[in-house]
Amino acid sequence: MKATTITAYGENAKFEAVDLPKPEVTQGHVVVRVAASSVNTIDTMIRAMGTDLPLSPALPAVLGMDFAGVVDAVGEGVTGFAVGDEVYGCAGGLADLQGALAEFMLADAKLIAHKPKNLTMREAAAMPLVGITAYEGLQRAGIAADQKVLVQGGAGGVGHLAVQLAKHFGADVYATGTGAAQMDVITGYGATPIDFAVEKVADYVAAYTGGNGFDVIFDTVGGGNMTNSFEAAALNANIASTVALLEIDLTPAHFKGLSLHIIFMLLPMLHNHKREQHGAILAKLAQIVDAGALKPLLDDQQFDANSVGAAYDRLASGQAIGKVVVDV
Repeated sequence: MKATTITAYGENAKFEAVDLPKPEVTQGHVVVRVAASSVNTIDTMIRAMGTDLPLSPALPAVLGMDFAGVVDAVGEGVTGFAVGDEVYGCAGGLADLQGALAEFMLADAKLIAHKPKNLTMREAAAMPLVGITAYEGLQRAGIAADQKVLVQGGAGGVGHLAVQLAKHFGADVYATGTGAAQMDVITGYGATPIDFAVEKVADYVAAYTGGNGFDVIFDTVGGGNMTNSFEAAALNANIASTVALLEIDLTPAHFKGLSLHIIFMLLPMLHNHKREQHGAILAKLAQIVDAGALKPLLDDQQFDANSVGAAYDRLASGQAIGKVVVDV
C-alpha cells in the first residue's frame, strides 16, 4: 500500500511517500481503506517534538489519528461492522498504532463508528478527536439545559464543536475569539461572541451573567488563560480544559469551590482503557450530526498525500479557520 511517513522528528520534518505492507486484520479489529485524515494540534506536536513526547511512535512513522473510510476487512469477534461500511474514528498515529496517512490502517473496532450519513468523507475525518473531546468535556462538566456556558476559543477545532453541542444540549452559549472571521464563526452557530482582545473578563461577566459568572466553562485555550476561566466562573462552577500543562495558583478556584476537569482523550488509545466509550461517543455524535445539530468547519485550503507537510504547516501557522483535512 501507499503510505506517507516521516523518518526524523523536528518542526521541519519532511513527509515521504513509501510503499508499506498492507496491514492484516486481527481479532477485534478492522482494516479500513482510508479516504481522508484530519490534522490535529497533537499531530503537529508529535512531528515537532518527537521523542520528547512519551506518546510519539518509533521512526519511521505513519502519523494521522483521525480518519474516515470504508471497511476493507473484519476481524474475528467484531460485530456491528461489515466490509463496505463507511466508518470514522480516531485510532492510530501514536505509540505503536499505525496512523491514517496510508491507503489502509488497522483500527480497533471499539474506537470507530458508522460515519454520519450527512457528512462527506472529508467532513467526517475532521470530527473524531475534536468531537470526542468536546462531548466528553461538556459531559464531565455537567452540561445541562438553561446553563450559561462559556467556550474559550469558540472558533477552534474543539471549540466550534463544543459551541454547537452546548447549544444542542439546551444551554445559553457564549464563546471567546478575536477578529471578524472568528466572531462570524461563533455567531453562525447561534452563540454570543466575545472578543477577548477587546472585552475584559469582568466586563463580559457583568454584561452576560449579571456578575454571577458562568456555570460551565470549556477552556480550549488553556495555559495562562486558565486564570481568565477562574475569574469568569460562577461559584461551584465546572471548568473543563484540554490544555492544563502548566503550574498555576489554584487559590481563585479554591475560594469559588470550582471543579476542574482535565480532558485528555488519547488515554483509551494509549492504555487500551475503556476504548468502547469512544466508539459510543462517535455513534452519538453521528446521530446529532444527522439530526442537523452539528457540523464540522473545514479550512478552505485543500491537501492530499503529496502535500501532507503543507497541511501540518497550515495548522501550525495558526492561520487555519476550521479543521485541516488531507485527502488520502
